[in-house]
Amino acid sequence: MLRAPMYQSLPRWAQELIPIGVLLVVISLVVARLPKVDVGHTKQFRVRRAMNWLPAGLTYACLYFGRYNLTAYKNAVDMTNDAYGSIDLWGSVVYGVSFLLNGPLADKLGGRITLLMAAVGAAGANLAMAYFAFQGWSDDKLLLFEVLYATNMYFQSFGAVSIVKVNASWFHLRERGTFGGIFGILISLGVYFAYDMGPRVAKGISAPWVFIIPPITLVIFAVIDFFIVRDTPGQAGHRDFDTADASSGDDGPRLGLVEVAKKMLTNRTILVIAGVEFCSGFLRNAIMKWYQVFAKGTGIKETFVPTNWGMLLCCAGILGGMFAGVISDKVFQSRRGPVSTILYGGMLVGSGLMFLTLKTPALGWTVLFMSLCIIGVHGMLSGTASMDFGGKKNVGVAVGIIDGFVYLGTALQAGVLKQVLPEGTAQADPGNWVNWPLAMAPMALIGMVLAFFVWNAKPKGKAAAH
Repeated sequence: MLRAPMYQSLPRWAQELIPIGVLLVVISLVVARLPKVDVGHTKQFRVRRAMNWLPAGLTYACLYFGRYNLTAYKNAVDMTNDAYGSIDLWGSVVYGVSFLLNGPLADKLGGRITLLMAAVGAAGANLAMAYFAFQGWSDDKLLLFEVLYATNMYFQSFGAVSIVKVNASWFHLRERGTFGGIFGILISLGVYFAYDMGPRVAKGISAPWVFIIPPITLVIFAVIDFFIVRDTPGQAGHRDFDTADASSGDDGPRLGLVEVAKKMLTNRTILVIAGVEFCSGFLRNAIMKWYQVFAKGTGIKETFVPTNWGMLLCCAGILGGMFAGVISDKVFQSRRGPVSTILYGGMLVGSGLMFLTLKTPALGWTVLFMSLCIIGVHGMLSGTASMDFGGKKNVGVAVGIIDGFVYLGTALQAGVLKQVLPEGTAQADPGNWVNWPLAMAPMALIGMVLAFFVWNAKPKGKAAAH
């Protein structure tokens, strides 16, 4: 059995304070070291912009809280891996194909409206799951939870397109990499809420409450967003400006849905990035959603890494996002391909190390390093490159396509891992989990090769073409 006796021997209050202290130190260090990118904004503009993205970012964090809470519920009620994988599979499929509708809706209605739809819809779906969860889990509720979680994921799919749609008009191309790291801090907080606070809620109150706390936070932030968030600087009383992305110089009328879809789906760079993010979806969720299942099955759930999985994932997300953003802007002239290729190289190395550390405490730190790499890639491509290459006019469709592929990759991992990972007493032997890294290694290699193909890609708007 894998153990970490030093952590377990500490007083309970120390075990609770250590993760909070680590999180605060990481955030403080990262924020203090942020590079400044000057593109001529006034102080008043920067303050109003912060008032725009901060509540929007915290809303997205709360959406994560209401998305990944399924893992906390699964571990609290002893749901089988097969049932957990099935619920996750159908939710991910719905999320993945919803971009066909939700991306164009975000471009048409604006990110603010669709963000409100995401928050209210996801809150309602979570409360419905809570209602049935209070009746107790049994396998005959599998279909019901598949439908309700898929409904939740439909509304969740508005989240990414809405956030990126709003921010595309507020940030210049040269600011987006660094800002992507800042925004990653807020998103990573949602992972912390889901994976650390969720289990504490399930243990301290009861399992169904993991579906109640997130909706409360979502409704609160929906009200704040309604009064504060605006789609463009012009709507907030400031001057709109040229963001230097793919929409730069395009002052013509908005294209129709068919024309926009054709434009995006014939864009080689968009398609390659979507392929990279398909791999990212597989790898990110193969780590995030299954490590705690591994920890519980092998009997190490009370050791430091699984106990503080959400906090450590949050730190990995912050560090990965900041590394990717700063390096992209400062070293690679705002190109997103080079840093994605490098981070995928880290993923490939990490998946190899998993084979060597599967039966040791080092496994937890190995998968955290991999999380740092893959979250950095995801922030660079779904959160930043989608703005760059879609342009602020068509970013909803662009991020919908890219983020849709993320969740189609997530669906594939759910379908594969629920079939190949051990069940019952077989879970106790870490050696029986060898199929876990075996499934990830090929995806890491494919993602790295695809990322290399967009090494030199940068957006070119109409203004740059003349």
